[in-house]
Amino acid sequence: ENKHEEKVQDPDRRDNETKAEMGSKTWADLAGEMKMFLWNPEERTCLGRTAKSWGLILLFYFVFYTCLAGMFAFCMYVMLLTLSPYTPMYRDRVSPPGVMIRPYLNGFTIAFNVSQPSTWQPYVDSMHHFLAAYDDKVQEEKNIECVSGQYFIQGSNESEEKKACQFKRSLLQNCSGIEDPTFGYSKGQPCILPHTWHCVSYKHECLLLLQIIGYRPGAGVPVSVDCKVQKGNESDLRAVDFYPGNGTFDLMYYPYYGKITHVNYTSPLVAMHFADVKKNYLVPIQCSLNGKGIINDVNSDRFLGRIIFTLSIGK
Repeated sequence: ENKHEEKVQDPDRRDNETKAEMGSKTWADLAGEMKMFLWNPEERTCLGRTAKSWGLILLFYFVFYTCLAGMFAFCMYVMLLTLSPYTPMYRDRVSPPGVMIRPYLNGFTIAFNVSQPSTWQPYVDSMHHFLAAYDDKVQEEKNIECVSGQYFIQGSNESEEKKACQFKRSLLQNCSGIEDPTFGYSKGQPCILPHTWHCVSYKHECLLLLQIIGYRPGAGVPVSVDCKVQKGNESDLRAVDFYPGNGTFDLMYYPYYGKITHVNYTSPLVAMHFADVKKNYLVPIQCSLNGKGIINDVNSDRFLGRIIFTLSIGK
C-alpha cells in the first residue's frame, strides 16, 4: 500500500521538482537558452533548422507561390482576352434606359423662394455648369452637323474614333440660359433637364437618358417626354413647355459608342419649362419617356424610363 501511495504521489512530486528547477533559472540562463535556440554553433542550426533544412523549405515555398502566381496571371490573361475595352460584354442590366435630371443638388426636391435669390442661385449655377459643354461655339469646334431623324451609324471597326453630332445649347431656347441667365427661377418658372444624358427643363430643369453603348431608342421612332402630377390635383401643374419644341430625343444622337472612341459625345437633352406651377405647395411631378421598348411603369424603380421629383416654389 505504501508503494502504491508513493507511485500515486510521484507525478505531483515530479511536477513540483520541475517547477522548482524552472523557478531556480536566472534571466541569464533563459537568455542563454534563447541565444542557443537562435544559433546553436555545435549543431550549426538556426531556430532549430540546419542551413540545408532552411534551404529546402524556402525552395518549396518559392516554387509553390511561383506556381500560384503563374496560374493567377494565366487566368487573368485568358479572361482579358475575352473582354473588349470598347464595349461591355454584358449590357442586359442597363436596357431599357434610366433617367436622371439636372439640376441635381441634394435630392429630388427642388425648393426655392422667388423673392430670395440665395435659395435658387445654386440651381442656376448647377445648370450653367452642366450646360457649359453644350455652348454653341464648343459644339461647332468639336462636333459635326448630322442628318436629323435617323440613327448616325458609323464604321464597324470598334477601335476607330467616332464623330459626334452637335447639340447646341441654343436649341433649348427659353431653357438655354442665354436670354434668361436664371433659367426662369427668378420668375418662379424653373427649367429642368431630363437626360442618355438627355435634358428636360423645369422652367429650367433638365432630363437625361443614361448613356448606353450601342442603344438605339425607339426602334426608329424618336422617344418623347411628358410630365404630369404624380399624386394629387392635376391642376397643380397647369403648363409645361418642352425644348426642342417637339420634346423628343432625335435619333441622330444614337447609337453611343463609348467614351474611348466617342470622345466628344454629348448626350441630347430635352428641357422642361414649368411655366405655371401651384405656388407655396409641394407638387410631386413624374416625367416619363414614351416610345417603343421603353418601360416606365415599374413601381420598384423610380428611374427606369421615368423620373419622379418634387417642386416647391414659394413667393
